[in-house]
Amino acid sequence: MTCCYHWIIALLCGAVCCTVFVSAGKTAEPAAGLLKVGFAEREITPEIGMEQPGGYGKAFHRVIHDPCKVRAAVFDDGKTRVALVGIDALVICRPSVEKARKAIQEKCGIPPYAVMIGASHSHSSGPTGMVLPGQFDHASPLVRSLAYEKSSCADARYLALVEKQIAEAVCAANDARVEAHCGAGIGFEDKAAFNRRFRMTSGLSWTHPGQNNPDIIEPAGPIDPAVGVIGVWNKEGKCLGCVVNYACHGTTGPSGTSANWIYHLENTIRGAMGKDAVVVFLQGASGDVTQVDNRNPYVQPGQDRWGEIVGCRVGAEAVKVLATVHRGTLAPLDAKTEVLHVKRRVPKPERVKKCLELVGQSPEKVGDTEWTFAKEIVLLDALLAKEPTRDVEVQAIQIGPVVVLSNPAEYFCQLGLDIRAGSPFPITFPVELANDCVGYVPTEEALGPHGGGYETRLTSYSNLEPTAGRQIVEACLRLARQMKPGAVPTPPKGLVAKTPWSYGNVPPERE
Repeated sequence: MTCCYHWIIALLCGAVCCTVFVSAGKTAEPAAGLLKVGFAEREITPEIGMEQPGGYGKAFHRVIHDPCKVRAAVFDDGKTRVALVGIDALVICRPSVEKARKAIQEKCGIPPYAVMIGASHSHSSGPTGMVLPGQFDHASPLVRSLAYEKSSCADARYLALVEKQIAEAVCAANDARVEAHCGAGIGFEDKAAFNRRFRMTSGLSWTHPGQNNPDIIEPAGPIDPAVGVIGVWNKEGKCLGCVVNYACHGTTGPSGTSANWIYHLENTIRGAMGKDAVVVFLQGASGDVTQVDNRNPYVQPGQDRWGEIVGCRVGAEAVKVLATVHRGTLAPLDAKTEVLHVKRRVPKPERVKKCLELVGQSPEKVGDTEWTFAKEIVLLDALLAKEPTRDVEVQAIQIGPVVVLSNPAEYFCQLGLDIRAGSPFPITFPVELANDCVGYVPTEEALGPHGGGYETRLTSYSNLEPTAGRQIVEACLRLARQMKPGAVPTPPKGLVAKTPWSYGNVPPERE
């Protein structure tokens, strides 16, 4: 983790798979003049009584804490338009992405490969997952019952709303484009998020081993303290909005339906930059990173307070970046995407048989945890009969010196750091849970003999082969290396003083 911190500080000081490939086309030279940029947002707050996803069983919304939103930014350099979309959602699945992208292309002409749709991973948001409508219709009555009656399910009516609001937000942002000054930079926040996996004296790694567990040796992975920011101002100096990238689970536990800590991120930035500034949040590689400090010697913060701490700290760092970046143009723009076909991990037949026996009993008799993961193996077995491999879209969106490199996984933090370390761009945003959801993708080490933890369990949600994380790193870097980074805006050189300040060029006086 220390070397990661050194890398970030240095940056601040210096300012096995088949593939399908498409590109927005090469832009040889930066476009002249300012970009045109527009922002917009739409509400997607779920109704009371709808399911609240985030676990392997059912939970329901009972009270509203704050609204859930779609927030969109469209950038235009005169040759290419790209759209970055952040949604207050646990996940966004491929069918919804395809519908929204199609509508966007039909209504305002932005091609699908130039639209990135990222879920914030708010665990207090609407029913966009986990089981999709009709996903297990091919399976046996038992499996259908386990999927639709005993698992967290998306709501078809809510999905239609989200798809509609994504398209409307992007098209509204496209219509709102004005010539704008832009700046980009990276801040540093290392006290808002913590790796939740630990190496234990047992020789394995555990997720959330318990506060101050004496068997903890050390964290089993890093955090990413980088707060990536793109800011946009109109010609009159008003902040139109920004894009923020940070790695921390949306699990701060507000007392109701909520955007989670992103709500406080937005409020903090708006407090400094203006109440109309739109904050597009893109979740970083946080598959093993949350707000919980398992080594905190004191009582942990309660509901709502945790969200304030994370959102305000990250928001304050974003404000520092917005206040200090030089404003100019961020060109050129480009977009590329590649689809990997990744194999799933397959449970042994004897394990499937055992799990079928377990789910035939009550959770009270088997134990809730054992029953839940037995259910997940049965569901995975049904998915494998239909889809033994998984399509994984990796995408690159370039905005001048910034490259946004996304994948659809709950992606381990170290893998995100590997992407940034290998990127040829001065500013790189690793983004997870974009354009689909393929579950947890750990490092190969975490799936090895000394690994372990909740994220490495084999489920219908998380099941890609051990090399999936590395495949995604390599694909992201392939895309980034086909782009030419633009320049980071810098102020003009200062004059070389030929005469000193007359008040300053004087000897000391003692009397």
